[in-house]
Amino acid sequence: MPMFRPLAAALAVLLIAPALLAEGQRRREQDEVFAARQSGQVMSLRQIEQKIVPRMAGFDYLGPEFDPATASYRLKFMRAGSVIWVDVDARTGAIIGRTGN
Repeated sequence: MPMFRPLAAALAVLLIAPALLAEGQRRREQDEVFAARQSGQVMSLRQIEQKIVPRMAGFDYLGPEFDPATASYRLKFMRAGSVIWVDVDARTGAIIGRTGN
């Protein structure tokens, strides 16, 4: 029985660690977007969505990702089981790429 506790603790760490790392990554991404937005370097996500989502009629909007290295948003859409990513320049709101079917 005494050996069971360290094994259970180790297993718990192995199961929880990936979720904690992902949460930390999301938090850093949010901090970077916030700082860029506050300094006026990028448009708000709301402005980007208001510009792009209506152009994707017939698609379900699944959400954004932000890439601070390129100052771009990647918006994810889905229709009939196909996923489409629309890359948008966060400074201008211009579509700079589209991938998927």
